[in-house]
Amino acid sequence: MHIPIIRGVIERRILVNYRVDPEVLARILPSPFRPKQVRGVGLAGICLIRLSGIRPRFLPAVLGLRSENAAHRMAVEWLDDGEQREGVYIPRRDTSSRLNWLAGGRLFPGLQHHARFQVQEELDRYQVQLDSDDGRTHVLVRGRVAPRLPANSVFRSLNEASEFFRRGSLGYSDAAVHGEYDGMELRTSDWHCQALDVERVESSFFEDAARFPPGSCQFDCALLMRGIEHEWCERPMLCCEAAAG
Repeated sequence: MHIPIIRGVIERRILVNYRVDPEVLARILPSPFRPKQVRGVGLAGICLIRLSGIRPRFLPAVLGLRSENAAHRMAVEWLDDGEQREGVYIPRRDTSSRLNWLAGGRLFPGLQHHARFQVQEELDRYQVQLDSDDGRTHVLVRGRVAPRLPANSVFRSLNEASEFFRRGSLGYSDAAVHGEYDGMELRTSDWHCQALDVERVESSFFEDAARFPPGSCQFDCALLMRGIEHEWCERPMLCCEAAAG
């Protein structure tokens, strides 16, 4: 089923990023994806995004929906008909919207899980917590806007980090058929990131020692985006067999 172009506004988007041993990340990723590396390390993380005015492009903004959402992401590369592509693989999506949950993969991008979000925002301070109904996902991030990234970040500047994630606007997530991946591209009217100084971060996904052995995954940095008009555009499904060829 064709998914219409979805339009809305990114009210707030926090990208929480981890440095990951690329060999560990490679074991997690399905074919045809492989880790996209920065200075010898892989990058993965969580996108915590509040969307408003979300609706098919042909509908007026007054009919749009508002929701809190989370996507676990891994920066990846892959070959598609012999050409190298880049983007993100998304193993898990969570949403506060029961409509998104029910319509995920049909009207809205990707299969969705329902979760409870608790959000506190005051001036340039943010705290976002989510706990999924199925008990599999817990995330807590608390921080404040900062002028620069942490000194130990793999990125040498805020501009370098911003450009890295701008190029990862194409995302693939598992389709209903094993080995097939639904593709969605994020298009924005503007792209501007700020650094977020994180005071506390918790993630059931990245703290899972069975998935990430001790020392293989460390928090790197967080970025903040606010007030950006955007569209979600469906992209052709990716199949591991076709991509490999």
